[in-house]
Amino acid sequence: MAKDLFSANSELYQQARPQYSTEILDAILTYVPERALAWDCGAGSGQFTQLVAPHFAQVLATDLSEQQLQQAPVFANVRYLQATAEHSPCTSASVDLVCVAQAIHWFDFTTFYAEVKRVLKPEGVLAVVGYGLIQLQDAELQHALQQLYFKTLQGYWDPERRYIDEHYQTIPFPFQELAVPALALRYTWSSMQLLQYLATWSGVQHYQRQHQQDPLQNIRQCLVAKGNPTVKLSFPVLLRVGRQFASDVA
Repeated sequence: MAKDLFSANSELYQQARPQYSTEILDAILTYVPERALAWDCGAGSGQFTQLVAPHFAQVLATDLSEQQLQQAPVFANVRYLQATAEHSPCTSASVDLVCVAQAIHWFDFTTFYAEVKRVLKPEGVLAVVGYGLIQLQDAELQHALQQLYFKTLQGYWDPERRYIDEHYQTIPFPFQELAVPALALRYTWSSMQLLQYLATWSGVQHYQRQHQQDPLQNIRQCLVAKGNPTVKLSFPVLLRVGRQFASDVA
């Protein structure tokens, strides 16, 4: 059964999650010869949808969470629809690009990939996008973050989180893999932006529900002690791009 972990905090998720870079999309579009229809699956509040929209005649953005989709930006060529990843309304061989941003680890791989192969055109592309554990430039803050992630929240992450820790290299990927560059997302955030982002972690939310305590307290105190500085940080980009094998194309 698909998990919906983010409906209850959909507005915060939309505001606090990092934005994807045009470099990611450029790396993907290199392999997409036609631009009629893209399916952004697990679109959430449209972080990746808004990058894709200007490059395609039509975009279908689906998500399990209606609350998330309600936070997404409006575009004339984008249709938002509540749907599971494993069952799309797309007709067979109609989609030029299927993209999944920071969501594939929640899917049933076998059923989802069967749906991808059904809807993709023969030269269509699947792009799996994500970002790994945040890296803070300040050594003391980075230590506090590591303590939070690996110690305080140990046992509070859903098991699917391991696929992100493994940079999506251990997910099944039954497609002809295409070469992509190593990329990172780099930002300078305020202390509040950092705390808001951490508050969107599913592990943090699980911890709070169980203990009625704030697991971010140590990081809050560290930021206050430093005068609530702006924080330089980065996320490693997780990116896998593939086409169907010739033997899979009818």
